Amino acid sequence: MFFGGGNITARLAELLLSLPAVLWAITFHEFCHGYAAMKLGDPTAQRDGRLSLNPLHHLDPIGALCLLLFRFGWAKPVPINPGYFKNPRRDMVIVSLAGAAGNILTAFVCAQLVKLFPAFFQTYAAQQFILIMIYMNVGLAAFNLLPIPPLDGSRVLYVMLPYKYMNIYYTLERYGMFVIVALMILGVIPVLMSPLMRLILNIIL
Repeated sequence: MFFGGGNITARLAELLLSLPAVLWAITFHEFCHGYAAMKLGDPTAQRDGRLSLNPLHHLDPIGALCLLLFRFGWAKPVPINPGYFKNPRRDMVIVSLAGAAGNILTAFVCAQLVKLFPAFFQTYAAQQFILIMIYMNVGLAAFNLLPIPPLDGSRVLYVMLPYKYMNIYYTLERYGMFVIVALMILGVIPVLMSPLMRLILNIIL
């Protein structure tokens, strides 16, 4: 779980520090999806009020709780209409990966702030907050990059699949969340995420 040892007060303090990190991670993730779609010609997210940095527009309570406790979770998906794209298969990949890219960018900026302005991170609370921001965003990016429908990483798989296998993909997408929940319970998700998180952290740090 996200919280290790220590007393109740320390855990509550870490929980409070985690809340803004969770809200930013899921909000910016979905904003990046919508922004990329808009730049590629799809106005759906903007028209539905989802091209926003207001967390209430993107919050999925269960997904946010999972992110808070386990460092992987999800938000309410931004509506995308591939019919607006000039190259739907390519553009869907770009839009899908934009969310993870936004989280990795956030983690990178946080890491650079520590390097450039170390005086701002002298206190324990400041150090914990910036670390949580980094790991929360890297965790959300790594989770969504897993090639399991309906996660963002599966869109790369979608582009690579021959048309004759599309029905299998759509079936997996329909029941994908059940598969993800089962993999969570079995402890498979953290095992799959760990090498990807290490890779991202090595790059940004």
